[in-house]
Amino acid sequence: MSLKTTIEADLKTAMLAGDKTLVTTLRGLKSAILNVEVEKGSREAGLPDEEIVSLLQKEAKKRQESADLYVQGGSQDRADAELAEKQVIEKYLPAQLNEQELQAIVDEVVSGMGVVTMQQMGQVIGAVKAKAGAAGDGATIARLVKEKLQG
Repeated sequence: MSLKTTIEADLKTAMLAGDKTLVTTLRGLKSAILNVEVEKGSREAGLPDEEIVSLLQKEAKKRQESADLYVQGGSQDRADAELAEKQVIEKYLPAQLNEQELQAIVDEVVSGMGVVTMQQMGQVIGAVKAKAGAAGDGATIARLVKEKLQG
């Protein structure tokens, strides 16, 4: 079953159960997927799961950024609502690699490239992201690569 089909089925279940937070979040995800499908002209064929995972990662990041801003503004209840939506989205994402696993990939990529300078940081990050796939957090990868190249 594709990721989009899973989200649609979960939306129906949430509607029947009367779970407003889940319904709102899943409707938003379904709408975001549809927008990208229309934009790419692939509404009939749909998006591959890899693109949907990428879209969901962006949506989860948006929720985290919004929650951080709400906390700064002193609105904890709104921040909690954003984090609840983020948790729903994360259920559809592959498990993330922890820092030790990412560090091992960074070490492997850097040793495979030989002598690496700070000017090649973008190439290293790209190679690590390609190797880690959707299970690697981009910000963490960038930080680990920077630390490795500076150290």
